[in-house]
Amino acid sequence: MIQSIYFQKNPSLYMFVPMFYIVWADGILTHDEIKKVRELVKEQDWLNPEEKDFLLSQLDPQSPPSPDELKSWLHSIRSVSDQMTNDMKKSLVEMGIKLAEVNAQTMDQLSVEKAKTSLKEVEEALGVISSEAAYHLRSAQRKTTSETQSSLGSFDMETMADILDGQNKTILEEIRNLLQEESFDYLDTDHLSEYREQVFKWCKRLAEEGMGATAYPKEYGGEGDMQKYFAIMEGLSYHDLSTVIKFGVQFGLWGMSVYFLGTEKHHKKYLEKIGTLELPGCFAMTETGHGSNVKGLETTATYDHSSQEFIIHTPNELAGKEYIGNAALHGQKATVFAQLVIDGTVYGVNAFVVPLRDKAGQLHPGVTIKDCGRKMGLNGVDNGRIYFDQVRIPKKDMLDRYALVDENGQFQSPIASDNRRFFTMLGTLVGGRIGIPRSGLSAAKSGLTIAIRYSDQRKQFGPENAGEVPILNYRTHQRRLLPLLANAYASHFSLQYLTDRFLKRSESDAQEIEALAAGLKSFCTWNTTATLQECREALGGKGYLSENRIDRLKNDTDIYTTFEGDNTVLMQLVAKSRLSEFKKEFSDINFFGLVNYVSEQARTSLIEMNPITVRNTDSEHLLDFDFHLNAFQYRERDILTSAARRIKKHLDAGMDSFDAFNQTQYHMLHVGFAYIERVVLEQFQAQVERTTDPQCKATLTKLCQLFALTQIEKNKGWYLEHDYMAGTKTKAIRRQVNQLCAELRPEAVALVDAFRIPDSCLGAPIAVKKG
Repeated sequence: MIQSIYFQKNPSLYMFVPMFYIVWADGILTHDEIKKVRELVKEQDWLNPEEKDFLLSQLDPQSPPSPDELKSWLHSIRSVSDQMTNDMKKSLVEMGIKLAEVNAQTMDQLSVEKAKTSLKEVEEALGVISSEAAYHLRSAQRKTTSETQSSLGSFDMETMADILDGQNKTILEEIRNLLQEESFDYLDTDHLSEYREQVFKWCKRLAEEGMGATAYPKEYGGEGDMQKYFAIMEGLSYHDLSTVIKFGVQFGLWGMSVYFLGTEKHHKKYLEKIGTLELPGCFAMTETGHGSNVKGLETTATYDHSSQEFIIHTPNELAGKEYIGNAALHGQKATVFAQLVIDGTVYGVNAFVVPLRDKAGQLHPGVTIKDCGRKMGLNGVDNGRIYFDQVRIPKKDMLDRYALVDENGQFQSPIASDNRRFFTMLGTLVGGRIGIPRSGLSAAKSGLTIAIRYSDQRKQFGPENAGEVPILNYRTHQRRLLPLLANAYASHFSLQYLTDRFLKRSESDAQEIEALAAGLKSFCTWNTTATLQECREALGGKGYLSENRIDRLKNDTDIYTTFEGDNTVLMQLVAKSRLSEFKKEFSDINFFGLVNYVSEQARTSLIEMNPITVRNTDSEHLLDFDFHLNAFQYRERDILTSAARRIKKHLDAGMDSFDAFNQTQYHMLHVGFAYIERVVLEQFQAQVERTTDPQCKATLTKLCQLFALTQIEKNKGWYLEHDYMAGTKTKAIRRQVNQLCAELRPEAVALVDAFRIPDSCLGAPIAVKKG
């Protein structure tokens, strides 16, 4: 208890104790604060000079109270807290008066009123929030919204999981069960060769289950089920991603190139052996010196009519096949893309099956392979560089679905143009741009599951005199993770749509689907990278520990943004496709003459551009699906017409078409983004409409709204520049995003549980659910 003689002489001084305690418990007084309080104390005519000097001495930074004295003040305050009303407990001033009354025999009411006024002035001078500071002192507990938020969920998790799995539920269940077998336990090793051999064993195990040959025709050991193959890639990606990539190289790139680019003789000779992994192989397209410019490859395949052979040759170091999966250790043959040369004439890039090594691992004569060595990630995949020195292969090993050399040594193809033939060949292999984003999304789902489960259990800080609260209850943490969760759901449904379009494709929509695959591959893999980085940071030090697997997920998926096509290059492909489609749409009218008209029509015809709507901040409007879609469509149309206008301007000025596109590359990227974002939103909204379970539909609706508003918020600068929204509206959107995050917080754990990722695959101790 407080023993000072001044308190004993004048118990009214106890009124200052709560305020003094807060001052010293909270920090150091500034010079201006001390000056102001001193002036206020000196003005109190109900205090004598000695008492004033005593109170001023309690505010001297050079002579702070001792730790014991500070604890004594707190003990005195709390000793009388049970005698206070609830209103009194919310005010430092009322607490001080009550403390004074308890310690005094009598209290002069005039002095009390003067003291109350003075204390409020002191409180104001110090910038103290009285009701908040009072909680620090009283013994009673309080409940807050943040403290009581839970993760109960309002929907049936299994129903939501079935929606996500869709028609792939059976095969995904098989994969999950398989991955929980002891043989698929993660290998904890930094030994490169040991890890690579384990990955090869895992791929063999998958081949034994028939999963490798799934997409091949039944007569070659498969099921003819491409849909199932994509689902396998998605499910396997909850496990080791090196296995996924080696699986994809072997059964996807190597096997599918033989299947799609070859003919029956190649299918009979190779497919069954590829599907069982009896014949490991590679997909040798990329060269050191060309990267994305596959059309400019320098490896040659020169036809020797006298021997009926092709001579595969690497003319220089930069023409070496670079970063080829399966090449360093296991690959025995490869689909090699090379410039076909007949009698000195080049007939463009064609594909050939070329031997690399025999079953004993000995390199074929003329073949040199260098190990790429340790990489940033995916170190279970044996990438290598391949060089050919006059390697001869039989004529029959040209994959001849689209082109061949006939008995007379003449080049034959149903497609006259080298360019068109080449891009037709590539179009058949677009499946890789579906498998990769689905794999990357699975990795993002794993990261989100780890981060959200941990955030639901990890407690930090909390209200004064109350328990700590889960960090997922904090608005900033919700803002970090829940929009990414909405993005994952949005990506999931858009990739389902892409897969379905790809499987049902026709010649007429092949170009559109190729552009869609390129765009979604970019959108989803960029989001994977961003999601995993945010998950790592949201987990703090726990995310930095390898045992919690975020590092492996980050490192293994980092390459996803550049293989199967560099994302930036792919987005330009998307933009060019959109410009071509735009031109076709108005092919009966002069295209560029129409651009300005269409742009102006887009501006003036939309109802959203009226002043009321531009400023509308009602929640009903901001959450409306039509508002979201119209906003996305408007942005897409405007950016597209703007890009066309820019290119036309450069061409009219006499600029070469290559330079014109180069000048507008940055703008072209935004054409791609706007198109893909609109498609993703459309497919999310379509899924919401298809959902029949009311609870799941309600939650998916909020997720879809969060996705849409987060994208609009991300692009708010553009909308403001184009007068599509006023500042009051973009601010309201920010508030609405906050509100949606709060409403989805109780659903977050159930939403990641709906991914049905086995705990053994997550491999993160911090992601183990309570109980």
